Amino acid sequence: MRVIAGQFRSRPLTAPKGLDTRPTSDRLRETLFNILAPRIENAVFLDLYAGSGAVGIEALSRGAQEAIFIENAEPALRVIRANLASLGIRGNYTLETLRVSVALKRLTSAGRSVEIAFLDPPYADVTEYESTLNLLGGECRQLLTPEAIVIAEHLKKLSLADTYGALNRYRTLKQGDSALSFYLIPQN
Repeated sequence: MRVIAGQFRSRPLTAPKGLDTRPTSDRLRETLFNILAPRIENAVFLDLYAGSGAVGIEALSRGAQEAIFIENAEPALRVIRANLASLGIRGNYTLETLRVSVALKRLTSAGRSVEIAFLDPPYADVTEYESTLNLLGGECRQLLTPEAIVIAEHLKKLSLADTYGALNRYRTLKQGDSALSFYLIPQN
């Protein structure tokens, strides 16, 4: 696993041992960031269920203003910290060591805002997709700037809903066994 492009291009990243964390593949991450390229510069990037931190680190490497990593599994937290340290990243990030639902509510009540939110919960945990997307489209929607997009990585065979509260899916991209569903809050 490596950083695909930008300031930290080709630098190696590590992932937590075992099967509890499934890092986003280099190929899918490259596809994702090719799509996000016009939006990433100076954006605040929210990496939910951050795992190894590879997606948020890729955002920083490509010019994001800040990455907010949310992860509560201790093995993954150790790896995120090690990856950030190995790249010499000492600022421009926040690491929230809480459950995603708690962290989203905390960030919202603190008045934070993000331009891009990426979520990649364990593929088998369908309830995490539903609860997180419902929070982002409902109670925590003030966390999203008016032009913000939310991207959910999931199994290709998992059918996510077209809407979660105010969030509406506008694109689905399938690659291998994985898929990316893109959501936004339509502006009137």
